Amino acid sequence: MEKMQTVLSRSLGHRLAAIDIGTNSIRLIVAEALRGGNYRVLDEEKEPTRLGRTLGTTGRLDNKAVEHSLESLRRMKQIVDGFQVDQLQVIATCAVREAKNGKEFCLRAREEAGVDIRVISALREARLAFYSVQRSFDLTGRNLGLADIGGGSTEIVLASGSVIEAIYTTSLGAVRLSELFGSGQGLAGEDFERMVRHVDKHLKKRTKKSNFVPHILFGSGGTFTSLASMVMASRGQSDLPLRGYQISRADVRHLLDRLRKLSEKARCSVPGLNPDRADIIVAGLCIIDRIMRRFKINLLQVHNRGVRDGLLLSMIDDANITDKPVAQDEDASIDQFALKCGTDLRHGRQVARLAGIIFDQLVEPFSLDPDDRRLLEASARLQDVGYLIDYDRHHKHSYHLIINSHLPGFGIGELELIANVARYHRGADPKLKHSNFQQLSQADKQRVRQMAGVLRISGGLDRSHTQQVNNARVVVGEHEVEIFIEAKNVPEVDLWGARRRTGLFEKAFGKPVVIDWVDVRPADESSETIKKIKAGKGSTES
Repeated sequence: MEKMQTVLSRSLGHRLAAIDIGTNSIRLIVAEALRGGNYRVLDEEKEPTRLGRTLGTTGRLDNKAVEHSLESLRRMKQIVDGFQVDQLQVIATCAVREAKNGKEFCLRAREEAGVDIRVISALREARLAFYSVQRSFDLTGRNLGLADIGGGSTEIVLASGSVIEAIYTTSLGAVRLSELFGSGQGLAGEDFERMVRHVDKHLKKRTKKSNFVPHILFGSGGTFTSLASMVMASRGQSDLPLRGYQISRADVRHLLDRLRKLSEKARCSVPGLNPDRADIIVAGLCIIDRIMRRFKINLLQVHNRGVRDGLLLSMIDDANITDKPVAQDEDASIDQFALKCGTDLRHGRQVARLAGIIFDQLVEPFSLDPDDRRLLEASARLQDVGYLIDYDRHHKHSYHLIINSHLPGFGIGELELIANVARYHRGADPKLKHSNFQQLSQADKQRVRQMAGVLRISGGLDRSHTQQVNNARVVVGEHEVEIFIEAKNVPEVDLWGARRRTGLFEKAFGKPVVIDWVDVRPADESSETIKKIKAGKGSTES
């Protein structure tokens, strides 16, 4: 049994346990927290219950599998009690999430096995799997994909380094596909071709091709560990560790072509393949192959831990039972995320400061919500995080990165607004055909327009990235809004940048904007104590 240990780490004496109820099997892991935020495995247990065996055809959890699962949970709970753990979390994924009798199963588990099941979303499942990869491998400077293949679903994450760019959830699972297309020698011919077409069509519908080609695909779940075990056995490398083992797509295709032509019975004898997976391995490998094709990835790296590992690590973090530096406030978390994405922190802070100053002076005349200043400033500091992915469309990538950032201190609804405002700091104005904007309420659409309008002007006021502008005074008149910029010297580039970006502001607030410079130098340094450079109107934005 593999133990996750750090020789120099000392146990903190806090014991945790996690039970993962999947479509194909139920797994338990009991661990002890170590200094540094890691843990040592005390015990592991797995039971292949096939809880989602008939889900695809009946929409319900299989009755025999339910009884098998409840018995397994009772036994696992006894193990947990025997280790006297301080904290237990039990999660259920696709099968229980989708089944008509899923709630009934959870109720019985509480009454008959003494465990409280938390059914997690596919997005939460993906994030836990990614967190596990993030803590196990150095992702610095790597564009990557992650696929977590289960019995009923596959979650796909695209990321640059440790920053998630997109999460896709699919109903492609090894058990589900085997139910639909069979698992015997029919897969040697037309049944397999139909499976491939089905997977390709589903991936095309549920995912978008990335703007970058991932360097590597990390794979978690039993399909990937089985794949690695078979490849290693064929090469006489069975003594090597599973975690981190690399396999090419050519190897995947070669093994897939071989296995699909074998009967289930013959597959049971393939070195490295657990007989329990003989009937679903072809479907699982098919999913891997088509994901690699979809995203043009030629190399995968196996991760023999996943959702359970991510859950344990997050339990350790949440319980604050580690000597790692803890929780940051909102401000620090924004800076840390912006730094991960390689943004210019000084520019972001300057834009946020000016945006806040301008916004405060618009609150009363336009009946704005003063609390929106906090969201606007966050958007300003994070507007350029999309540079991590691509320069030309960085505003669009900024939206996805912020949505998936899980920034401490912000709720899901707040992150949605922050991401939308950052999305529109440049480029096209908000449009109903944009899915990210379309899903907002009417009130939130207007908030986004107004905040993004302010952000565009504020961003222009530091176009030079030199932080020349000291202050901004806003005068809201009957027919126009005047913004007086205070700076020691004429900030020509910044004035030009701001004047070119007034269009969205004018639409959102219903008034034209004039931007002037006010000379704030002492009288003995200037022949005029106040000098204005009148705004030249322009409509092009960058």
